[in-house]
Amino acid sequence: MASIWRLTVALVVGVLCGSGSLAAAAEAAAADEQGFVSIFDGTLEGWEGKSEFWSAADGAIVGQTTAENPTDGNTFLFWRQGELDDFELRLAYRITGGNSGIQYRSRDFGDFVAGGYQADIDSGTTYSGINYEERGRGILVTRGKRMEIAADGTKTEGDAIGDSDALQATIKQGDWNEYRIVAEGPRLRHFINGQLMSEVVDHQEGKRAEKGILALQLHAGPPMKVEFKNIRLKRLSLADGRKKVVFVAGRPSHAPGEHEFRAGSLLMAKCLEESCPQVVTAVYGGGWPTDPTAFDNADAIHFFADGGGGHPVIQRNRLTEIAALAKRGVGIACLHYAVEVPPEKGGAEFLDMIGGFFETHWSVNPHWMLASTQLAAEHPITRGVEPFEIQDEWYYHMRFRDGDDRVVPILTAVPPDATRERPDGPHSNNPTVRANKGAREVLAWAYDRPDGGRGFGCTGAHFHRNFGNEPFRKLMLNAIVWTAGLDVPESGIVSQISDDELVANLDPK
Repeated sequence: MASIWRLTVALVVGVLCGSGSLAAAAEAAAADEQGFVSIFDGTLEGWEGKSEFWSAADGAIVGQTTAENPTDGNTFLFWRQGELDDFELRLAYRITGGNSGIQYRSRDFGDFVAGGYQADIDSGTTYSGINYEERGRGILVTRGKRMEIAADGTKTEGDAIGDSDALQATIKQGDWNEYRIVAEGPRLRHFINGQLMSEVVDHQEGKRAEKGILALQLHAGPPMKVEFKNIRLKRLSLADGRKKVVFVAGRPSHAPGEHEFRAGSLLMAKCLEESCPQVVTAVYGGGWPTDPTAFDNADAIHFFADGGGGHPVIQRNRLTEIAALAKRGVGIACLHYAVEVPPEKGGAEFLDMIGGFFETHWSVNPHWMLASTQLAAEHPITRGVEPFEIQDEWYYHMRFRDGDDRVVPILTAVPPDATRERPDGPHSNNPTVRANKGAREVLAWAYDRPDGGRGFGCTGAHFHRNFGNEPFRKLMLNAIVWTAGLDVPESGIVSQISDDELVANLDPK
């Protein structure tokens, strides 16, 4: 859809400018659309709302109420493939009667009700282009104005954009208009047909939103119809020195309390956002994200999922995509089973991205009580972490980059000899492991890549309860922050979790 849109724009501009300018116009149009991805394919795949009000027809999303089919309250169509943080959204809209809007960085209140920032749309002449906080502070700024909201909620009006009526005159009543929303940190701008309509800089504590859902509004009241098409999203690098960590959580695969990929990822994300304001997180459950923009502004990607041939990066040539992101400097972290990939398909890439991996018939996966641990001295990942003992499925005897001192052992221990006495197998044992009784093994490591990015691997976290162990949890949080390119505080990332939070979001069994 995005490529068709770019071609259409290029051709139209080329015809208007004359055939001699066609190539230049096409190049300019393509450059203007660089980085934008279509999130509407002509169907409601990836969108969810009440079917009696929302449909897809003639290449557009259609929301409609009638006298016979009214909505009791404002109802919304949600984009279910991801959330928005810093971004630019472009779309075309047409409205007949009533009021609508585009919710962004908003909250899902259930039953297809949303609240948060809204780029307003009006069939009349009052509201189009304003920033309205649905189910919140109401109108944040009217059309033609700039507004800064201080931490305490005080509003200060800035230089005017223009006269509200004159700006309204640029909007085509009852016809298609182009809406553009740009959200960069606290700065929120709304454009219609290329004209800036309003601007808010929102610093209010407890009210502002750095991320949230995208939804389209159908307003309660008299019968109305609103249409949206050519919906394209571009994620922007986070403003104000913040870093984005994307968690890819695998599908359920084990008994309750084991391989709780989604719950573990959500717990780590919660701890980071509460303890480290420089970090913004996105958690995608169920394996590889359906969001086509999931990694576009990521500073680090954290995989917590089943590995081997079922690893999320192995399927559908995704390894190439992740390797390209790593070469761009994106940090890559893998936890537990996610450190394993087939050596013939992923091994070389994992050595380049995180410095090591679990290799079948070389590495082993016994359950044992971690004791006599050693933590790397002077490495940021170990700041504030005390030695700990914990029962887990600690893989060891990883395959590492040969002779590369940029691969740093972060956590090591001596496994019990009994773990080396299991029968030979692709995961259980082999002659090399058996001959190394009493040897200290690497269980977590860090890799400062020559491309400027960072990699991390840890073999523990089979049991979800281990996130309740404060030193282990701190080690994981420190590693994620370091992998994203941030400095780890001297005391490490301090976090608190309750018993209820520890068991929240467990997979249904």
